[in-house]
Amino acid sequence: MNPINIEQYRNLFTFPVKNYYESVGFNFGEEDFEIPAMEFIDHYYSQLNQSDLHPYAFEILEFFKRLGFKQLVLSAMEHDNLISSLTDKGIVDFFDDISGINDHYAHSKLEMGVDLMKDSGVNEKEVLMIGDTIHDFEVATGLGVDCILVSNGHQSEERLLKTTPNVISELKEIKSFFNP
Repeated sequence: MNPINIEQYRNLFTFPVKNYYESVGFNFGEEDFEIPAMEFIDHYYSQLNQSDLHPYAFEILEFFKRLGFKQLVLSAMEHDNLISSLTDKGIVDFFDDISGINDHYAHSKLEMGVDLMKDSGVNEKEVLMIGDTIHDFEVATGLGVDCILVSNGHQSEERLLKTTPNVISELKEIKSFFNP
């Protein structure tokens, strides 16, 4: 298959991920989905330590900490690898609770979010979810919480704006939503 660039990726990436793979040319009638999915996961984890935080991530985490906000992580990443990654990046201590999947058969991200909010004792009217995909917005809607999407992640600004007007181009813009 032909490689794709980052712009093509952001215009095609979707959930469920299997649909994304099909959109770029995989034929799961000829190859089992588990094969490229596991190849991706293996490659992803082997390269994870080389990835950087989004620009301004540390600054925004500090900003919310100064405001006294609880900070939670809801991720489709395997939990132990998520903890390890947050620790390696030096940001694990910013978070009051962290929720990643425990196995390949874990509940949906929405169900994980319901559990995370209940366990953390947060009120949905006081929660802001920050994500970078249409799926993150769908999860936020399912949880009954506000959501801001950042367009320098998995999906293009154009696609995100079709979902919600609450789209920013970089994390530092989140500060404009608050009057500390």
